[in-house]
Amino acid sequence: MINITQVLSGEHQIILSVIDATLKACTEIENGKALNQEYFIKTVDFIKNYADKFHHAKEEDILFTAMLKNQELMHCNPIPVMLHEHDEGRKCVKGMEHALSENAVDELIEYARAYCMLLENHIYKEDNVLYPMAEAALSDKEKEEVNRKYQEVELKLNEEMNLSALSSF
Repeated sequence: MINITQVLSGEHQIILSVIDATLKACTEIENGKALNQEYFIKTVDFIKNYADKFHHAKEEDILFTAMLKNQELMHCNPIPVMLHEHDEGRKCVKGMEHALSENAVDELIEYARAYCMLLENHIYKEDNVLYPMAEAALSDKEKEEVNRKYQEVELKLNEEMNLSALSSF
């Protein structure tokens, strides 16, 4: 049996590790530690390039598209909620960028915590509701096509973004 969500769940674990580190950094600042602006700049870069451009692109452009072709096999359609949450996450990242540019530490923490909470809940829903639904709704042939498209996107984005540099995060 072909699995099309295991790779995405693996990417979630990477994103969650950055979320954990970001929440820790927020707490440290709240407890009096100076802002490590370089850390938050790297975090924003990671979110924009890995979480959004790399991971969310595979979900939105490939997985969700395939699932929508099989809506009749799903007991409901959670995709509009997932897309809305992706957009909400992008708004939080813009808020983080603005706060960094203005050196507004309280605002930065507010947006960073909002992003982290949103993504923790979002990832839980995807891993426990959306992904099992995708596995059940798609045929093996459709899954093969989804995996092929993932590989194409990964190759293209690896070249464009030098994702190996993100591994030093």
